[in-house]
Amino acid sequence: MKLSKLSLALLAAGLGGVAVADDADTRDFGLFVQNTLRATARATLGLPRPLTESAPETAGAYRTAEQAAREQVLIPAGLRAAYLTREAANSTDMLAFYPAAAPTHLISCIEGGREELAGDGLPGYAAGDKFNPSVQRINLATGAVETILRGMSGCDGIRTTPWGTVLATEEEDDGGAYEILNPLTTTNYAVQDRASGQIVDASGVTDTDEIAKRTALPTIAWEGLEVLPSGVVIGGDELRPGTADDDVDGGAIFKFVPTTPHGGGAIASLAASPLVAGSVHAMQVSCVGNKQQFGQGCEIGNAGWIPVGAATARSDADVGGATGYYRPEDLHLDPVFHDEANPDAVRFCWTNTGNEGAGNYAEVMCGIDSAPLTASASQRTVVVNRFVEGDTDFNSFDNLAFQPHTGALYVIEDHNNGDVFACLRDGADRDIKTDGCVKMLSVKDSSAEPTGFIFDASGTRAYVSIQHSNDGNMPLVDGYQTDDVLMITGFKLPKR
Repeated sequence: MKLSKLSLALLAAGLGGVAVADDADTRDFGLFVQNTLRATARATLGLPRPLTESAPETAGAYRTAEQAAREQVLIPAGLRAAYLTREAANSTDMLAFYPAAAPTHLISCIEGGREELAGDGLPGYAAGDKFNPSVQRINLATGAVETILRGMSGCDGIRTTPWGTVLATEEEDDGGAYEILNPLTTTNYAVQDRASGQIVDASGVTDTDEIAKRTALPTIAWEGLEVLPSGVVIGGDELRPGTADDDVDGGAIFKFVPTTPHGGGAIASLAASPLVAGSVHAMQVSCVGNKQQFGQGCEIGNAGWIPVGAATARSDADVGGATGYYRPEDLHLDPVFHDEANPDAVRFCWTNTGNEGAGNYAEVMCGIDSAPLTASASQRTVVVNRFVEGDTDFNSFDNLAFQPHTGALYVIEDHNNGDVFACLRDGADRDIKTDGCVKMLSVKDSSAEPTGFIFDASGTRAYVSIQHSNDGNMPLVDGYQTDDVLMITGFKLPKR
């Protein structure tokens, strides 16, 4: 069948006046909507015409010192790619701007394992006793890279806190969280002992004034997290269901509530941080509205928070019946969400990566927490629902990023030749999901994937790490392999 001219005119009106041909073939209405979304991406998402295909596969060591930035990614005409740096440490993952108000640097998490590098050590270290980089700062003006902290294992989630510090976390089963007081002046510190959290400076002297392990936060495989102005931290445990034990649930979502909420402003010492002490809770979704009834099949709905120990958060969550998800990864607050009736409410969204080989194509979940400082097993303060569901072309979700001003959600795939998709917010239709997603970037190097995607405050410039590349053609920096961090410009803010 074909739509009537009146129906097409109404559809065009709903798309902000974008013309739709009278003879549009709508026998496959889903395909018609998909193609219409692509054709109207400039009006709806501020994007040039999106990609239809991913970059073709490559073989061997694709990356070379002579390549232009545009040779690293396939992007639509109208977007531009440039190198911020080619000397970020290998496995550069998530990125955070610092300082938050007028950033001069990106602070990056390096996902590589803890490794002692060959060659001369740093002053105060024995030869060969220099650990690989874990946290780095990248100058936004020059691209210069400096190492802040070494010796973590699998640094992944990183955020600038509202009180002016940086929180860096590890994606390991025994993952810890480290708070950095002065990330622009602290250089070549190291985690000497991960279990105790002993930190030494570049001379090998123990120093917890600049960096401290936050043992009040849960010990989990950290990845996505958000830090609220009060000091509340919401984060996920990157865990697959059945890992190590067939009966173990997947990763839970956790909330840390500080004993002393932050009152505002920057802190002058780590002792004043709200992350010093507090309680940890795991989210438990209920299948009914008037009591806490939980279990398999209750991944969406209204949720409370059950208490867990910080050091035993994962096992306590499993035993206590916290809701498990298939590898929760990145998590961010929705910057344009606002509830006029409840200004304290926040909306947080996270990716569940799934497994495309098993036909689980990933998802983005979103929760609205009406009382962030409340963590109660009986008060169901959160409502959780699916926002994006993956498919055969758009899957294995890892990172995500909200575009400032528009609230459009960018979702990044977790595999080689990975893509980045831009997803619309939910409109006035009756569903509560994205109104559609389009492909806007694809990594050309088949040994690499995109990660750390982040917009600056303008919403027109983004940064992305090209991670895990085969570096056989590239020189070492600081005795370690490297990744490229790209700057993508040309995004537009659509009129609202």
